Amino acid sequence: MPVKTKPKPKLKTPTKDYPRIIAPPPGPKGRAIIKRDKQHSSTSYIKAYPLVVSHGKGAMVEDVDGNRYVDWMAGIAVASTGYAHPKVVEAVRESAGNFFSMCTTDWYYENFSAVCERLAKLAPGNSKKRVFVTNSGTEAVEGAIKLVRNYNGRKSMIAFKGAFHGRSYGAMSLTSSKVTQRASFGPFLAGVHHEEYPDPYRTVFDKSRFKDAGEACVADIEEDLFQRHLAPEDCAAIFVEPMIGEGGYIIPPKSFLQGLRRLCDEHGILLVCDEIQSGIGRTGKMWACEHSGVEPDVLLTAKGLASGMPLGAIIAKESVMKWEGGSHGSTYGGNNVACAAALATLDLVENIYLENAKKMGTRLMTGLKKLQKKYPCIGDVRGEGLFLGVEFVKDRKTQVPAKQLVEDIMQLGFRKGLLLLSCGKSVIRVAPPLCLDKYDVDTGLAIFEETIAELT
Repeated sequence: MPVKTKPKPKLKTPTKDYPRIIAPPPGPKGRAIIKRDKQHSSTSYIKAYPLVVSHGKGAMVEDVDGNRYVDWMAGIAVASTGYAHPKVVEAVRESAGNFFSMCTTDWYYENFSAVCERLAKLAPGNSKKRVFVTNSGTEAVEGAIKLVRNYNGRKSMIAFKGAFHGRSYGAMSLTSSKVTQRASFGPFLAGVHHEEYPDPYRTVFDKSRFKDAGEACVADIEEDLFQRHLAPEDCAAIFVEPMIGEGGYIIPPKSFLQGLRRLCDEHGILLVCDEIQSGIGRTGKMWACEHSGVEPDVLLTAKGLASGMPLGAIIAKESVMKWEGGSHGSTYGGNNVACAAALATLDLVENIYLENAKKMGTRLMTGLKKLQKKYPCIGDVRGEGLFLGVEFVKDRKTQVPAKQLVEDIMQLGFRKGLLLLSCGKSVIRVAPPLCLDKYDVDTGLAIFEETIAELT
């Protein structure tokens, strides 16, 4: 008689102790903190929903009332290695035990020099690079404006509609994301020209002459802007997000960045890639511009660079970064603690999370595409790595943005234990910590679908 064998036990999907909602948020502790905040903080702050954070671990966030959430937004792509990664925490503790800061404009220390060396070598392309370290992305943009004007004496700049480059005056002059960010604050820097961004889903270009919106956009700059409004020899730089963030997580055709590179080379214009949101491994490559095979003259980074510590950088070709000593500086930019966090972050991203962003990004994209087939309110799903956008519409044919639905999804998702954040007109951005795993993906997808189903 044949020997009977016991069936192999089915492997169970590992479970974790989140998400959990034990007190409808905000709970009593959260409400008390929110009350204090509203009495004393600036009226300019916007709060997506009443999340009052206590702590986090990996891709989990816990609020002060003990509620736990799956995080799909990473504090706007800041928590690249997740929350409280032990290697980053240890690097911060060790460096803080030595000293916090020593003005890097005037003196030297190893962590600062190591960050400059690391970023110069990680930058795309073969050209030798130099690095200026800042406190933030906005400060990096401001410094870049000075740098490009200093380089060739030209003053005018090109930016794109939908772009977000920051809220200080130079950065705000380039920003074209929401009118709220500009209303009543003018006048802005003179000489900034805004062009349409090539959105494949909502293109405004006549593509009959071109293979895609990217080529059409570059041709529009050549045939309209350079013929009617701006002499190319007066243009210092083109500032561009290789993949647009606040404007809707838009992935342009590769021809777009390639065409801008050609245009800049032809007219002696500098190409500045703002990778503040898309860089540091988020797209499955260290830099989003690498997907197009383009080397910018200047690259800007921040957000995920130091896992939440305040740090940004201007990375430029050595041939471009040649401003005079003392012409630019920063008291706290590149402080010892933030630099230590950045070095630990870059180790983790290069060795572990860059590959994880590709794998989990593919898993997320597959799940979101399935939801798109099932729910007509999802007009488009797009992205690279863990830089993903889900665009909601009232009707797929008209593509009318479903603004209220996106707001409702974000709020209901929060109450169910999933942290989401919107962007553009009606897009949910999916930009989780790069350390999230299959559980975080699958659990988040289940909550996301449950939320959409309830609301539609």
